[in-house]
Amino acid sequence: MLWLVALTAALLAAQQTQAPERPDGEITARQENLERETLVQLLTLKRVYVDRLSGGETAAQIRDMIISSLQAARLFVITENPDRADAILRGSAEDLVFTDTFSSSEGIQARGAISTASPQSRSSSSRRSAYLSAGVGDQESTRIAERKHEASAAVRLVNKEGDVIWSTTQESQGGKFRGASADVTEKITRQLLADYARARKLAPR
Repeated sequence: MLWLVALTAALLAAQQTQAPERPDGEITARQENLERETLVQLLTLKRVYVDRLSGGETAAQIRDMIISSLQAARLFVITENPDRADAILRGSAEDLVFTDTFSSSEGIQARGAISTASPQSRSSSSRRSAYLSAGVGDQESTRIAERKHEASAAVRLVNKEGDVIWSTTQESQGGKFRGASADVTEKITRQLLADYARARKLAPR
């Protein structure tokens, strides 16, 4: 009986010292609270400064497009003075030009050969031989090269405390009526507008 009591006590002690598992519901609630706290800060912004984007020569042009697009959205005042801004838009952008090449080769080839020979007999020194060869070949190759653009941008809004309150990554190979850089800029603005509207729903009333 003593060993049974000792075993029960050991099991109870192990259960007490074991770290409690965090339920999935608690993790989800924490994520929702954090999302609410960060997104709601979008509603407090009045002035935004668009910083220089890294990524090469095309990044400067994409930055100008972002400024124009955000100005047209009229969510914030776009300022050229970073000291007056409530948040700074930072990130990287690039517009690459590349050639997409497709090549294929199709063909039919046939070769054949027939040969006959009679061995030399004892009474004759003549040799008879025949040889027939035929060949058919038909091959077709195709190579298509197409010049394309592919633009991408990863941007984030950082408040005065240095906290990231919003971010997005967009890429495009161009739309039907606009280039790749313009399409990426439009996607960034649309995402910001959608998240701003969601922030208004999450804000306490």
